[in-house]
Amino acid sequence: MPLTIFFLNGPNANLYGLDPSGTYGTESFPAIRERCLAHAQTLGVTLDFRQSNHEGEIVDWIQEARAKADAIVINAAGLTYTSIAILDALLAFDKPIIEAHMSNIWKREPFRHHSFVSKAATGVVAGLGALGYELAISAAARLAAARAEGGQT
Repeated sequence: MPLTIFFLNGPNANLYGLDPSGTYGTESFPAIRERCLAHAQTLGVTLDFRQSNHEGEIVDWIQEARAKADAIVINAAGLTYTSIAILDALLAFDKPIIEAHMSNIWKREPFRHHSFVSKAATGVVAGLGALGYELAISAAARLAAARAEGGQT
């Protein structure tokens, strides 16, 4: 049975590509989703790619992942810097977690330099746009496979 990765996206990620001069570039969220699904397929993993503007729904998905996913990739977007609820849910997930950001959060406003998600994450990929999303999926797949084989994550 293939490994399953939940890729969870937070508020406003669905707006990617709508402001070509903005921080997140020209690639639309649906195009990024398709790109990620295609990449996961090349790795032989199942990718469950989701987006919500609601913190509670993201917490519910993290809790669901405990039984259904081998790893989580998460871009909590604006909730990265504010949500203890997402942090607590991630801390209850004992499998690989990759935090992903389209932009380099450390080159942006100072409030973005502190991530609650990072406190639970196995690793972080930031500043590489949609390529970073693909790299995060690759990392999650590799870590989940090693864990499934009894190795370290």
